Amino acid sequence: MLKQILSKLPRKSLKPDSDESSWGDSGLSSDSPRVAGKSQRPHGGSSTAAKRASSSAVFPASMVSGFEPLVPFKDVANAEKMNLFVSKLSLCCVMFDFSDPSKSVADKDVKRKTLVELVDFVACGTMKFSEPAILALCRMCAFNLFRVFPPNYRTGGGENDDDEPMFDPSWPHLQLVYELLLKFISSSCLDAKVAKKYIDHSFIARLLELFDSEDPRERDCLKAILHRIYGKFMVHRPYIRKSINNIFYRFVFETEKHSGIGELLEIFGSVITGFALPLKEEHKIFLWRVLVPLHKPKSIGVYFQQLSYCVMQFIEKEPKLASIVIRGLLKYWPATNSQKEVIFLGELEEILEVINMVEFQRIMVPLFWRIGCCINSLHFQVAERALFLWNNDHIVNLIAHNRQVILPIIFPALDRSVQGHWNPAVVNLTHNIRKMFLEMDEKLFIYCHNHFKEEETILTSAAEKRKEAWKQLEHAASLRPVTGNTAVLVS
Repeated sequence: MLKQILSKLPRKSLKPDSDESSWGDSGLSSDSPRVAGKSQRPHGGSSTAAKRASSSAVFPASMVSGFEPLVPFKDVANAEKMNLFVSKLSLCCVMFDFSDPSKSVADKDVKRKTLVELVDFVACGTMKFSEPAILALCRMCAFNLFRVFPPNYRTGGGENDDDEPMFDPSWPHLQLVYELLLKFISSSCLDAKVAKKYIDHSFIARLLELFDSEDPRERDCLKAILHRIYGKFMVHRPYIRKSINNIFYRFVFETEKHSGIGELLEIFGSVITGFALPLKEEHKIFLWRVLVPLHKPKSIGVYFQQLSYCVMQFIEKEPKLASIVIRGLLKYWPATNSQKEVIFLGELEEILEVINMVEFQRIMVPLFWRIGCCINSLHFQVAERALFLWNNDHIVNLIAHNRQVILPIIFPALDRSVQGHWNPAVVNLTHNIRKMFLEMDEKLFIYCHNHFKEEETILTSAAEKRKEAWKQLEHAASLRPVTGNTAVLVS
């Protein structure tokens, strides 16, 4: 079928129109075969050639070079290789239905071999890419990659560990297109000043939409490509950061469904590494308004490593941000999700390992109140993880210097854990920490112990008084006759 199509290609070279740089809606269906650019109007060249290109309904006339696309690059003179490159790119704009492996097998193989040739040609890096070639490659990538994903009805939008990833049946061809785009952007033969006209905001926005793909292989390719674009096109950096921020905002505050949050955070991790000091206010706002709220979604386990890396990058660059992050963690601390509590405690330990004394003192009161709640958690992993904080020498040193404030806060939790926790391992760990505090400051420990006993006595007495008051009310109510719709207390 492709040979019949190719036989109709005009043999006369047509002048490319570089002004036509908008992508339009390239989310074409995958009916076999569908030719990208079918509705394009021919530009340039003779009217006869335009008629032939239009009647063949194969490629946009602005991309037809007049060379047989199946000719190998080695059989063409160097001066004509760029024209052949454009012709082969046009050939790869033909779309196929990959849901049925039995359809158009030979034609799919021709397209695959052509893509392999293009990848090898770009990888050689022997010729500078002309503007028509840049336009042709961007269009070919747009037609093959930019598409609308089917609705995802699974809970969590692909962010659950239990969900099996869905693989695109057209991946063998998509992978080659992604590899071609990556090598093209990375090539030293690409002039960024020319390419930025076609790899523009619209192109980048469509690339970012593809991060919602459920295929992890596709997201990995997109991650590498976007990272290269960010590095090569400095003019697009603010737009890329803003667009990724918008994806995060939508994920946190609206949908909580997106498959590529981890990959986008990984990109930002390398971006944060390059931030100059002192940090701009824009970057601090990103930390507080984006990274900290990303702790809120229940699917945090999927992207936690990347999120934690980004947060730690900020703290290492500007240590005083540690207290801001800890306040954010306390704000979004999970109330009913024990696994998230374990994750939060792990991140808390990472931050406390690098926090300085001044920042620690700013947040130690609410922090250790929360740690005390975790120690008394009935979920033994939460209680155990909280007690493991005392295995860190730097944290113990911070606690020792501020024991006058911390021990009165944490002592009731330790005493209740020793007296009533069901898990022996938690009880043993609590005993060790009590012993550590006793050796640290025996006088303070005894004071806290006595004060706690006094408070417990007061609370017990108050509870007994309430209980006795209810008994008297119940007795008085039982002596009065029931009339009308009066409520009756049933024992």
